[in-house]
Amino acid sequence: MKTEFVNSIDKINELTWQSLADSSSPFINYQLFKALEHSQSVCSKQGWQPHHLLWSKSNNVRAILPMYIKQHSWGEYVFDWAWAEAYQKNNEPYYPKLVATIPFTPIYTTKLITSDIELPKVFSVLTEHCLDQNINSWHILYAQDIPKESLSSNNVFQRNTVQFHWFNHQYHDFSHFLSKFTARKRKNVKKERLAISQQNIKVRQILGKDITPQELSFFYLTYQLTYVKRGHSPHLTADFFARALTSLPDNILLVIASIDGDDIACAWFFFDEHQLYGRYWGCTQTQNNLHFELCYYQGIEFCIEHKLQVFNPGAQGEHKIQRGFEPVLTHSYHWIKHLGFRPAIQQFCLEEQQQMQRYLKHCQQFLPFKVEKS
Repeated sequence: MKTEFVNSIDKINELTWQSLADSSSPFINYQLFKALEHSQSVCSKQGWQPHHLLWSKSNNVRAILPMYIKQHSWGEYVFDWAWAEAYQKNNEPYYPKLVATIPFTPIYTTKLITSDIELPKVFSVLTEHCLDQNINSWHILYAQDIPKESLSSNNVFQRNTVQFHWFNHQYHDFSHFLSKFTARKRKNVKKERLAISQQNIKVRQILGKDITPQELSFFYLTYQLTYVKRGHSPHLTADFFARALTSLPDNILLVIASIDGDDIACAWFFFDEHQLYGRYWGCTQTQNNLHFELCYYQGIEFCIEHKLQVFNPGAQGEHKIQRGFEPVLTHSYHWIKHLGFRPAIQQFCLEEQQQMQRYLKHCQQFLPFKVEKS
């Protein structure tokens, strides 16, 4: 098997990539990564230098691992700022690091795009590459659970986080879904949804192929405002969304709220045959419960109508629990070159895993569903 790293999506054949992808997910689609790079949302200037791993046999690419050389930790959602700070205090460089992830997207995928190679097979390749190229660590974020023996034998540490996902238990409609709630929790959701009509807010769902230039422009305005309110610049350019809309029209849903014909807020989703993924939200007016309606309830209704099995609304957010989103554990994997920091980071990861397991069980106690009688 031969391995090589390439610094541009354009150096990978699209047909080869798509033939290896075993999922309809837009997050392993060649066109998504192409839109990220060609729009300059992901580039060396932004601290995201493409560095994709190709694994070949007899001149045929057998696996692709999209990766980036990072000069910072923004846009990853598996936070390692404390590690970087510890390095800095000891006058040691934490960056550059090599990261396998979907930029700005904390969503599980197989990460290694292949039909016949397991992810642990690339661990030694990544480690050797980092040692050769003076890269201080490698990280694979939001990937599948990997057996512990594959980790320990490669000096790889696992981290966990908790997200909140909605699962479709063959619901007929939103009322059927709510019928599984306790009376008090059901009443709260109904009250939140009623507030939308009481404020004279109208909501429409638009599939990617039907989104107009005006609607796309309004979405990007609200997307920018979300970052400006936090004192940051947007990660993604307007050109990225335009390219995504052109190349992935069957994987995009835009939900827009309006009052008296004037648009005031919107939420952007991706979806595939099985899942809906909530990604971006923004508004020009603040209205009671509008975020819950656009980002959660509209998404649940879309899943039920289209028989999608899972709704992943994004990272964090305990407020999702009482609205029917269940806690799930995510996994990421980390190799650290610096021998002096390894023991402390390993201990950090072990303690974090235990903490996340406890947190998961704690969150399960607050789910709104009625206890089924045996």
